[in-house]
Amino acid sequence: MIFKICDKCKGTNVKTLVLRLKEIYPDAVYEIGCQNLCGIGRDKSFVIIDHIPIIADNEDALVEKINVYLKNK
Repeated sequence: MIFKICDKCKGTNVKTLVLRLKEIYPDAVYEIGCQNLCGIGRDKSFVIIDHIPIIADNEDALVEKINVYLKNK
């Protein structure tokens, strides 16, 4: 599983998000860099998981959405 996280967008705190995700999904691959979703990332947190964007209003909601998505995958 690959998590792609933008380190340029203001809607996501990369340091805290990556730490939280690594606690839950330690075996995942984490790619940090621009994901070309600047319009979304300006106001919202997002992660791309295996080419599927997961978007939420804040980091807590994002982690919850990621868990639901991966549980139902």
